Amino acid sequence: MSPNDHVPLDELADQAGRVRVAVIGGGIAGLVAALECTKVGLQVTVFETSGRLGGTVSTVELDGIRVDTGADCFASRGRLARLVDELGLAGALIAPATETRWVVGTGGGEDAAPLPEDTLLGIPENMFGHEAQAILGTGGTWRAYLDRLRPPLTIGHERRLSVLVRTRMGQKVLDRLVAPLAVGVYGAEPDDIDVDAAAPGLNAALTRTGSLSGAVATLRAQRGGSAIRSVEGGMSRLVDALEAQLRAAGAEIRVATSVSALEPPGDRWTVRAVDEDLEADAVIVATPEASARALLNPVVPTLDTAPSGGIPIETVTLVVDAPGLDAHPRGAEALALPGSRAAAAALHLTAKWGIGDGRHVVRIAFGGPDTAPATADLDDAAATEMAATEAASLFGVAIERVRAAHRARFTLAPSHAVTGRRRLATQGRNAIEAVPRLAATGAWLSGSGLAQVADDAAATADRLRRRALFSD
Repeated sequence: MSPNDHVPLDELADQAGRVRVAVIGGGIAGLVAALECTKVGLQVTVFETSGRLGGTVSTVELDGIRVDTGADCFASRGRLARLVDELGLAGALIAPATETRWVVGTGGGEDAAPLPEDTLLGIPENMFGHEAQAILGTGGTWRAYLDRLRPPLTIGHERRLSVLVRTRMGQKVLDRLVAPLAVGVYGAEPDDIDVDAAAPGLNAALTRTGSLSGAVATLRAQRGGSAIRSVEGGMSRLVDALEAQLRAAGAEIRVATSVSALEPPGDRWTVRAVDEDLEADAVIVATPEASARALLNPVVPTLDTAPSGGIPIETVTLVVDAPGLDAHPRGAEALALPGSRAAAAALHLTAKWGIGDGRHVVRIAFGGPDTAPATADLDDAAATEMAATEAASLFGVAIERVRAAHRARFTLAPSHAVTGRRRLATQGRNAIEAVPRLAATGAWLSGSGLAQVADDAAATADRLRRRALFSD
């Protein structure tokens, strides 16, 4: 126990008011970390390089419709769910109207079919279900069924998702069910996904039940239904509420202000900013990995210098006239079999969230693991044309007119489901936090997903504010 644990609360509050924390990065990670710091009275300055806050959360108006062009939902659990309630947005939360996904490029009669609902990581609980059979075909279905007939003594603990699925259920289950979801959800090929990280308990359930399909049934029963939510009017309402709360707490927010360097403390850190330097008692770096490492490498001697990488993604969001989409023919999302199309996926936001009012909003994603976005070298007009063509192909309808378009580029942080990724993130965090009054957060350390990012940011801020108030 620190001697400061017995400091009178009034004195501790006065001490907190004299501590300045610099938060570099105004995405969800930076905003949540900053807000946590203000809750104990710390002075906070947020630096954001771009002209807006929110990072991957961005809502724009297209043809009069408010549309999320980045993250469109979050898992309603943990710190972010509580924060939404604290910010007065609980009444604005909406649940998806449908989460049905289709896979396109199966090579079957119609070349497209809905993914079975009774799957985990794409692994089917019932390979004889109509939807699974439509994708796998007769031969693939019977090969998958052999999983139930293999002797229990052949079961081992397999960490690679690709090997587990291939050996238990066969190549078609891997290629047609598991691979599209692995790439679409985790941004990684099945060969790079750690089963224990992506589906904790699956190997143990496999040993107990004697089959992979039985293990899937067990885990699905434990997990229950989906709990994703969005915010009516756009996810940027969450960013706006965070900004308002920060300003009300006295935080300073500098947008369009880049930070070029951190100078390690004598008594305080020096934050070298484009407009005006800042002296700070503590620093939280909450930027994407490449820029975070550029700031951290000079002051964290044990941090590896090479970024572990991310996946460049481009999205094109369209407002279209397409009567064929009125019936939501392919649910919320159409996933291309990896390598079968120029686009990786198409999201039907109108079907998923009920926006559009007669018009349809779709978002087409390009790029993936080891695959540069097909739109990367195109101008906006050509990228829009390609996106409309891919949307028509993936949804199986004619696009009569493109009313409006928005193009976005970002780098997808590696998921913690990728083999070794959690270990690397832990090593990096330990190296950073070994430096007095320095911390970092963000998807490159927490794993992707807004809920994970928010949980990590809050925990990181809590550790740092304790160090700032009580001696390191």
